[in-house]
Amino acid sequence: MSAGKIKWPYPVEWDKTETVEADVLVLGGGAAGCFAAIGAAQKGGKVVLVEKGATIASGAAGSGCDHWESAAANPCSRISPEELTETMIRTFGGYNNGISHYIECREGYDRLLDIEKMGGKVRDTDDEFKGADFRDEKTKLLFAYDYFNRFTIRVWGTTFKPALARQCRRSGVRIFDRVMATGLLTERGERGAKVAGATAIHARTGKFIIFKAKAVILCTSRPTRLWLFSPEQPGISEFRPFPCSGDGHAMAWLAGAEFTMMEKSVKGEWSGLRSFPPYSTGNNHNTWYAANMVDARGRQLPWVDRDGRTIEKFSDRFRPSAGQRLYLKGGGEPYLNVYDVIGPDTLPVDELLKRGYELPFYADLTSLPEAERKIIWGMMVGQEGKTKIPILRAYTDAGFDPAKDLIQSYGDGWKSGAFLPQERQLFGLPGGLVNNWNLMTNVEGLFAAGDTLFASNCFGHAAATGHYAGRHAAAFAKKAEAAGLDENQIAEERQRVYAPIGRKSSVDWRQLNTAVTRIMQNYCGAFKSEELLTTGLNMLKDLRQREAMQLSVHNPHELMRAIEVLNIMTNAELVMEAGRARKASSRELDFVRLDFPQTDPPEWKKFVTIKQGASGIETGSRSLDYYGLLTNNYEKHNKGL
Repeated sequence: MSAGKIKWPYPVEWDKTETVEADVLVLGGGAAGCFAAIGAAQKGGKVVLVEKGATIASGAAGSGCDHWESAAANPCSRISPEELTETMIRTFGGYNNGISHYIECREGYDRLLDIEKMGGKVRDTDDEFKGADFRDEKTKLLFAYDYFNRFTIRVWGTTFKPALARQCRRSGVRIFDRVMATGLLTERGERGAKVAGATAIHARTGKFIIFKAKAVILCTSRPTRLWLFSPEQPGISEFRPFPCSGDGHAMAWLAGAEFTMMEKSVKGEWSGLRSFPPYSTGNNHNTWYAANMVDARGRQLPWVDRDGRTIEKFSDRFRPSAGQRLYLKGGGEPYLNVYDVIGPDTLPVDELLKRGYELPFYADLTSLPEAERKIIWGMMVGQEGKTKIPILRAYTDAGFDPAKDLIQSYGDGWKSGAFLPQERQLFGLPGGLVNNWNLMTNVEGLFAAGDTLFASNCFGHAAATGHYAGRHAAAFAKKAEAAGLDENQIAEERQRVYAPIGRKSSVDWRQLNTAVTRIMQNYCGAFKSEELLTTGLNMLKDLRQREAMQLSVHNPHELMRAIEVLNIMTNAELVMEAGRARKASSRELDFVRLDFPQTDPPEWKKFVTIKQGASGIETGSRSLDYYGLLTNNYEKHNKGL
């Protein structure tokens, strides 16, 4: 078999099938998946992990992370897990996953200690930053953002995924790398019935694999490439790595799992040909916090506190304002809605321009204290997964010196491109699967962790929820009888998956992905209505019945990409159906219905849920505090675990 003029280097096994049995099956080998597998293995039983890339470096955390924001339980923290969780919930007006974020805040530091025992680097053991304001001399932990409350830890995240992959193998987890899960299997093949396993293909040989399991944990990524995709440069996609296409969301949706907040999307910032790699332009947020910023004439931009008062001392940028208990800074900061948790920052761009400051703006690391300059450029930019090679190494090789040179910012926080309102992405605690206190979905035996959960977050959230789901899935599997596989369901899935092979047509996965993004931009952009969404759904249906039926592949890798795009189409339908279900606009969800302009009316201050039932789409709702008392419910559901 060949791909164009290149001979395919692996044996092609379209005609082969393998069956694998497990007690717990983990789909996705990122941070959540590795911790889920480790947590399940620690409870005994046979654990299998399936990853379509290479577990040693796969997933959003595969190339690193620079901070661990869920370490409220660390010995230097001045706030409790309960306090941090409640702050996270209030920050987004209640539209947050109280269960998963309490697990994150309560167990996040424990998981960080686990990684340290596995060989990951967590502390400043070489005393590189000895004496710095952000360092605790006793523990040698380095802190970020809020230096007073100390609940976010700077870490050497590039060491984490290799350590996790090694620990999986030490724990007896059987890993299937380069294997892509394609669909969930259910009892009697019925939608919404007890999960029985999953089907998959080998991304190099094309072999069909049937996984039979008593419990399945979805640990795949949130959907990407829905609104934004660059067919000419498919390596540039969104904030998550390119292979993170939301396969688990699509599989769960087709299996009858319940979702919420899928109507939420925000304006795109890190995608396509107009985007630079994240954090490649100087800014004052997240990885670059709290860099000095100057305008085109070299005038330093003023920093202000929560109350708008100018901050004179550099050290005060890292402390709450007078009367403020704590503040949040990091990936979700641009979307913070509650005033009392906003951290120090430069003034908004429009206000700066009114005051006579001139674009473009620049990050000025030269004027920072040496330790702060070194922690931003040498460690934070070096450990953040999307910057070590394309930014730190490339810029350094090109002669950039942070003690002498400035880096241009585009003047609007950390945004690195000018995107249109209809170009959206699922970011800032997006939608996902609804979960109970065991992190199980409404489909019996199907658990979720990390980015598959609604209101997912960063590495610490993935790690904590992964380990938690692994423990609970193992406990479930010990008591459960294996559901029987339905041969008709397996045969139909095999036929669906292999349909694009060898078709005499010219439609490839890039073209189909581009078509989906155009439909989403035109009919599910910043503004929605029943007419727009219905038209979009009809166009997706037509695309599936026409162009998708002409999708053609030549080798197993292209087949994997084709299945990804079919999943992207499914996720696009899910997002549009969720948009139809919420008949009110919402500030917290960045959701505007032209035909329902009232923003956050009391009757719509709730989670709107959506799933596929036996007879079609079923909508429902849950109260924003459906999870109940955090500490009591956590302890109730974790006895012996």
